Amino acid sequence: MNESIVILDFGSQYTQVIARRVRECRVYSLILPYHTPPAEIARLKPKGIILSGGPSSVYDDEAPLPDPGIFKLRVPILGICFGVQLLGHFLGGRVERGLKREYGKGTLQVQDPECALFNGLPASMQVWNSHADKLTRLPRGFRTVAVTENSDFAAIEDRKRRFFGLQFHPEVAHTPQGREVIANFVHRVCGCGSEWTMRHFISQAVEEIRGEVGDERVILGLSGGVDSSVVAALIHQAIGDQLTCIFVNNGLLRAREAEVVRRVFGQNFHIKLVYEDATRLFLQRLKGVTDPERKRKIIGRTFIQVFEAGTKRAGKAKFLAQGTLYPDVIESVPIAGNPAALIKSHHNVGGLPKRMKFVLLEPVKRLFKDEVRLVGRELGLPDEIVYRQPFPGPGLAVRILGEVTPRRLDILRQADAIVIEEMKAADWYYRVWQSFAVLLPVRSVGVMGDERTYDYTLAFRAVESQDGMTADWVRLPHDLLEKVAGRIVNEVKGVNRCVYDITSKPPGTIEWE
Repeated sequence: MNESIVILDFGSQYTQVIARRVRECRVYSLILPYHTPPAEIARLKPKGIILSGGPSSVYDDEAPLPDPGIFKLRVPILGICFGVQLLGHFLGGRVERGLKREYGKGTLQVQDPECALFNGLPASMQVWNSHADKLTRLPRGFRTVAVTENSDFAAIEDRKRRFFGLQFHPEVAHTPQGREVIANFVHRVCGCGSEWTMRHFISQAVEEIRGEVGDERVILGLSGGVDSSVVAALIHQAIGDQLTCIFVNNGLLRAREAEVVRRVFGQNFHIKLVYEDATRLFLQRLKGVTDPERKRKIIGRTFIQVFEAGTKRAGKAKFLAQGTLYPDVIESVPIAGNPAALIKSHHNVGGLPKRMKFVLLEPVKRLFKDEVRLVGRELGLPDEIVYRQPFPGPGLAVRILGEVTPRRLDILRQADAIVIEEMKAADWYYRVWQSFAVLLPVRSVGVMGDERTYDYTLAFRAVESQDGMTADWVRLPHDLLEKVAGRIVNEVKGVNRCVYDITSKPPGTIEWE
């Protein structure tokens, strides 16, 4: 990677979104902890540094403050929200508690159209704010380039040192032209080109896999989802029959999923495949469990045990490949008040027991989800795999609120199949990030065939997103909503009510558990 932008993470829930926006500029980005030494950053030779937002105040006793040496690296710096307050705190300005918290939409008025960040953008634009503190005095060398209703220093710059600060969040979807602001920083200020492409990544990854694996064998846990499928195709391109895939049926899959995976990868792609059916074991261990974190941990532990048995059937191998993505390996900065610190556990990362003597092979761990899809297309995988909607590792267990039972699984599978079928028929399935059904532990009174019913409620959720880190609910046509709800209530025994989830992320998450 000849060109890169370093993002210092101060605990913001949006740090990964910033990294994704830089990648959209076809420039490699990497996230580092806020306390990374300047010498370590300098060794990476970044073209620029972005200081993320965060939940703290710069004047707190335990505030996450960077080494001030970062301001002497002679590279452009962009501070976002907490990041702009750091510029003020370290460079001679003043930060104070605002009279009122500024949260939500605002209107930015650009006062200096010559500022590189706003090149080609209108003088007035919508932005998204999320802060309580604000700058009340500029550091020496800085000047105001844009204001909002509640901030006289909504955007500032020190043109000589190429330091910029934004009090709003350009990275989120709620700032519609924020991507252009970040692109201007990356290209116009930092001077980056557009060399980060998936074709370049594939050639580099294949070379790295061959060099690392040599003549050894590799085992891959194949779920049939986009990530593991792309990893299988990528590794297979690099080393061919040295790869063996293991597919674990945990009994929490969607309708006909196990059948499709075995056919596509075993018969069509001719990849060595070991099939482990552990449905009974998973359901037995989940009996009576209602807490979502306990569900995830039980499923994760059981998966490892079953997978370990599968590795013995597959034969001796040195490497274990995983479809780990960049968001999975980035540590959330453990700062009090940081909502990103632990939202839900990820059972596929760091969970291998010591007795499993494998060397990890994670060829896509530098990529975000949409980049993995692009890799899949470059590798020639069919659209039905590349554009398959994300599916949680714990499967339908986290789409059943409450205890997982065979009957509830059957209800949810039928409903989910209807959702997928109707979304595809209406040409909406591949246009959204995810669309699925959630079985709620809520029963209500209904009337069917002149008889009283008392059955479950099912939620229908559809969201649009680029990487799953932020998302907005999809405004589906009313006739499609009506058809999905009508079919579910009429065809799925045990459901008499269907609701549509219109919550965005944030404040909600995409999955319900």
